[in-house]
Amino acid sequence: MDPLSPEEISRYHRHILLPEIGGQGQQRLKAARVLMIGAGGLGAPALMYLAAAGVGTLGIVDDDRVSLSNLQRQVIHDNGTIGEEKTRSAAQAIARLNPHVTVLRFEGRFDARFAGDYLGGFDLLVDGSDNFDTRYAAADAAEHGRIPLVTGAVGRFDGSLTVLKPYEANDRGEPNPRYRDLFPEQPPAGLVPACSEAGIIGALTGVIGTLMAMEAIKLITGIGEPLIGRLLLYDALSARFDTIRYKRRKATAAP
Repeated sequence: MDPLSPEEISRYHRHILLPEIGGQGQQRLKAARVLMIGAGGLGAPALMYLAAAGVGTLGIVDDDRVSLSNLQRQVIHDNGTIGEEKTRSAAQAIARLNPHVTVLRFEGRFDARFAGDYLGGFDLLVDGSDNFDTRYAAADAAEHGRIPLVTGAVGRFDGSLTVLKPYEANDRGEPNPRYRDLFPEQPPAGLVPACSEAGIIGALTGVIGTLMAMEAIKLITGIGEPLIGRLLLYDALSARFDTIRYKRRKATAAP
C-alpha cells in the first residue's frame, strides 16, 4: 500500500488516532476504489463522506443534470452547477473538499452492460439509485463480480439500507443472502411513487447516505459488523431505528 504523505497524515489524524483504523486502515482507504451509483439524494452525502475519509478513487455513475429542485437534498450540488452534469458537479465538489481523491466520471446509467465494462475496476459498489431496475442490476452485477454492495433507499420520511456479500458464507457456514432473498421481485410499475410524485424530506437522504458511507468505510477497513443479512430501517418522524434480519432462501435460483 502507498504510504501516507505528511499532509495526508495531518488531514486524517482523527482517523489514525482510532486503534481500529490507524495508519494501516487509512492506507486501505487510500487504496480503495469505490463505484457510486447516483450523485443524487443518497449519493451526495455518501460521496462527500467517502471523499473526506480519504477513499483514493471514487467512480460516479449518473446520467442526470442538476436542477433547482435537487438542491433541497442533493447537497453536493449548488446554485452554480444548475444545468451541469451531476457527475461533473460532484467531481468539482469533491476536488474542493479533498484533492487527494481521484474521481472517475461515467455519464450514463448502470446496467448489466455497464457492469461488464467497468465494475471489475472497482472493489466496492454503493447503490444510491432511485429505481428498481438499477437496484436489481446492481445486486446481480455485484454478486456475479464477487464485489460487496452497499444499497439504500428512501421515500417520504423513511429509509433503509443493507450490505450484500452473497458469494460468502456467515460464521455458521451458511451462504449470505442475496438481494432477491430480501426483495424477491420488483413491485408493479407505479405501485411505489417516485420522490418527484410523493415528495421527500431532504435531511432523510443525508441520514441514509451517511450511513451508507459508514458501511462502506467498515467494509474497506475491515472494522465492525457490516449490515450483512440485516436491513436497517429508519423512521424519521418517530426518530426510530429498527433492524430486520433476513436469510438466504433455499429455493432462490442464481440470477
